[in-house]
Amino acid sequence: MLDELDALTAFAIAFVTAALLTPPTVHLARRLGAVDRSRGRGLSPGGTPLLGGLAIFAGGALAAVIVLPGTGELHGILAGAALITFVGALDDRLDLHPLVKLLGQIAAAAIPVHAGMTVDNVTIPFVGALDFGDAGGPLTVAFLVAIMNVVNLSDGIDGLAAGVCAISAAALSVIAFDLGRNSAGVLAALTAGAALGFLIHNFHPASVYMGDCGSNLLGLLLGCVSVLGSVKTNAVLALIFPLIVLAVPFLDTTFVVLKRMKYRRPVYEADREHFHHRLDRIGFSTRRTVMYLYAWTLSLAGLALALRFVPYSDNGGGMELGWSAVMAGLGLVVVAASVYLVYVLEILKFKRLDALRLRRMKPDASDAEVDEDVAARLETGEFEAVRRETEEFERLSS
Repeated sequence: MLDELDALTAFAIAFVTAALLTPPTVHLARRLGAVDRSRGRGLSPGGTPLLGGLAIFAGGALAAVIVLPGTGELHGILAGAALITFVGALDDRLDLHPLVKLLGQIAAAAIPVHAGMTVDNVTIPFVGALDFGDAGGPLTVAFLVAIMNVVNLSDGIDGLAAGVCAISAAALSVIAFDLGRNSAGVLAALTAGAALGFLIHNFHPASVYMGDCGSNLLGLLLGCVSVLGSVKTNAVLALIFPLIVLAVPFLDTTFVVLKRMKYRRPVYEADREHFHHRLDRIGFSTRRTVMYLYAWTLSLAGLALALRFVPYSDNGGGMELGWSAVMAGLGLVVVAASVYLVYVLEILKFKRLDALRLRRMKPDASDAEVDEDVAARLETGEFEAVRRETEEFERLSS
C-alpha cells in the first residue's frame, strides 16, 4: 500500500533526476537547433534552448517505474506521457501545424483513457451525481487535452509554468492522499518533483525552456492526477479541487482565448495578452511577475486545501457556523487577491500612466476624458506605447 513516504521518495527521485538531466538537454537542443525563436508569446529575446521537457519526462518516468506499481493505468499514463513528449519535441524543432499538435494531444490523452483512466460520473455540489455513461471516455480525453493546452498557453515567461505546476501538483497530492487515492498522490508528488528539478535551471534568467514537450507533458500529468485523485471519486467537492488549484492558468487561458475570438484571430495564434504580458506592460520585472503569479496560485491552492480539511460541514448537510465563517473569510481573501492582481495592478496603474501621458498632451483634460481614453486603450491593448511615452516624458522632465 502506497503512503506519504512513497510520495516523498518519488518526489526526490524525480527532482534529482530532472535537475541533473536538464543541462544535457541544453546541449542536445543546441545541436538539434531546437531553440526559442520568440514567436510573439514569450517575454524572452529568443535563442534560449528548448527540450527541457525531456528531463522532466525522464525524472517523472524513473520515479514512477521505481515507486508506483505496474498497473494498466500507470502503463497508459507513461505511454501517453512518452507520446506527448515526443510530439512536443518535434514541435519545438519543426514548429508543427496546430492541427498536427492537436491530433498528437488527442492521441496521447486517448492512451491512458483506453487503459481505464476514465471519468464515468461526478458528484456536483447541490446538484448530485451526474453519470456520463459511454461519453465518459471522450469527455476524459477532452479534459486532458484542455489541461495540456492550458499549461502550454501559460508557458511564456521564465519559471512560470514549472512553478505553477509544481504548486498545483503538491496541493493535488495532499488532496489525493486524503481522498484515499494514494497512487494519484504519488503521481502528483513526482510531477511536482520533476517540475521543481527543472525549475532550478528555468528560473529567471532561464538557461533552458521546457518547450512544448515539457508544457504538454506537465499538462497531461496534472490532468491524469486530477482524474485519478479527485474527479474520479464520489467526494462532493471532488470536481472543485482541480478547478481551484489550476485556476490561474485556467483564467489566463480563458481570458486570452476569448479576446482572440472577440477580435476574430485564430485561438492558437500566439499573442501578448497573457497575465504575465499584462504585468510586464505596467513595469513589473520578470521575477516580480512570476512571484506574484506564484503567490496567487498558492492562495488558490490553500483555499482548495481548506475546503478539504476545514470542518465547516458536519457531512450531513449542516454547516458549522464558526468554521463556515473562517471559510468565507478565506474565500474573500483569495477573491481580493485575484481582484488586486487583475484589476489594481493592471488597470489602476495603467490609468495613472495614461493620465500622465494624456495630461502632457492636454493639460486641462478632465477625469472623464482620462477614463474614456483608458477604456479605449484597454480595449485595444495599447499598454506598451503608453508606457514608452510616459517613461520618455518622465526622463525628459527629470
